[in-house]
Amino acid sequence: MSVKKLTPVMVVDAIEPCLDFWKRLGFAVIAEVPHGDALGFVILGKGGAELMYQTKASVAADVPDIAGAPYAEHTPLFVEVHDVAAVRKALKGFELIVPERKTFYGATETIVRGPAGQVVTFAQFAATGDVGGEGGD
Repeated sequence: MSVKKLTPVMVVDAIEPCLDFWKRLGFAVIAEVPHGDALGFVILGKGGAELMYQTKASVAADVPDIAGAPYAEHTPLFVEVHDVAAVRKALKGFELIVPERKTFYGATETIVRGPAGQVVTFAQFAATGDVGGEGGD
């Protein structure tokens, strides 16, 4: 199994207050998804660095099975991989929170609980592109 990219997901009450901090450091918004009248999800990037923010309300609406603890207690990880089926096979015996789902942004995902209780989402994208633009091998 090869990993293309690993990105932290910061779970917050509101995204907008966080943006100025990262923009001052040269990060730009790569993608954003509204949730109601505010942002529910955003990807920020600079060079090869990337991070994501998602609101607690957006998480609860998108994947209720991971809302609340431990998702909000640990920094969740989003891991882009070449073969999500290989991940499921390699992690047999670990808790699958969401065995498989297809997303509106073109990913096939498996969501597992890591050994310290954190939520880890493994995502495979079609050959046409990556969620955050460039993906490294």
